[in-house]
Amino acid sequence: MVYKDFLDEIFEKALQRGSSDIHFSVGRYPTLRIDGALVPMKGEKILNKDDTQELAFLILGEEQKKRFLENKEIDCSYEYKEKARFRVNVFFQRGVISVALRLIPSRIRTIKELNLPASLHRFAKIEQGFVLCTGPAGHGKSTTLAAILDEINHQREDHIITIEDPIEYIFPPDKSIIDQREVGRDTRGFHQALRSVLRQDPDVIMVGEMRDYESIAISLTAAETGHLVFSTLHTNSAAQTVDRIIDTFPPDHQIQIRAQLASTLKGVISQRLIRRRQGGRVPACEIMLGNPAIANIIRERRTHELDMVISTSSEEGMISLNDSLKNLVMQNEISLDEALRYSLNPKELKLRLKM
Repeated sequence: MVYKDFLDEIFEKALQRGSSDIHFSVGRYPTLRIDGALVPMKGEKILNKDDTQELAFLILGEEQKKRFLENKEIDCSYEYKEKARFRVNVFFQRGVISVALRLIPSRIRTIKELNLPASLHRFAKIEQGFVLCTGPAGHGKSTTLAAILDEINHQREDHIITIEDPIEYIFPPDKSIIDQREVGRDTRGFHQALRSVLRQDPDVIMVGEMRDYESIAISLTAAETGHLVFSTLHTNSAAQTVDRIIDTFPPDHQIQIRAQLASTLKGVISQRLIRRRQGGRVPACEIMLGNPAIANIIRERRTHELDMVISTSSEEGMISLNDSLKNLVMQNEISLDEALRYSLNPKELKLRLKM
């Protein structure tokens, strides 16, 4: 087998079929994820341990291969013929190598093209504060942030710095200066990059993922000191996001963090990608926008009230997840079963749909 030709063939088929992910695992056909479901490529060969190793080493450069063999796993990116980029994770399982690739389209789509709520445009207009995009892995958080950042790029003369592991979307500079730093290649780690970012004269900072209290603390400080900071968290709702941030810190720091978060948080976008009736996936979003009521709730440890404020503030541009799901069902975009599957309160959703 000529592995380079085989890899190119898989990539071409993945692009043609609108795949979001590709998996190479021993004892399995190469497998695509299409509209959220895993689809084996049964026209190809079942992979053995030599196949997955050769494919992995073809994707990794020599330095990355060395790091992988030392650490037993690695995150990196791979560019395919200027057609697409992939976020790659190579890892060992039961002593053999597996590869998972996430497709990153070469063109950054707009908020409208992604079918996201129009209220997200306001995040591209604010000058300072903290904005979080949350949701499960694989549900479009990075894509949503890329759309907002690219809107800033086209509208404002700002200095945008991203800190990512690895770099996903590539931003062609327009009105803004954009510096993208990759952990492992351009900086030793998130902590080092975040500690130095304020000396790099940024206007906008995007942190690929906040992994611990130090990352969160530096991000909050940056938002407090006049910067616009974007990041992601693996949480399921705005209320859970606020609690997760607070609970990351030791108890004796939590009052201060609540105050910082209350004064800086400009919004939380919590999203799911849901299978469409006609094929493809469509986002359902909960959107919380920072206002005095939200700030008071955070400061006074009443996060259980956030859902109610979101539900009753649609005129401000907020939307609850159940309202978003209800609208998609009413528009015949998604099935009721899919809506109930992703709802955090299925009983309430049924009431909203008058079932």
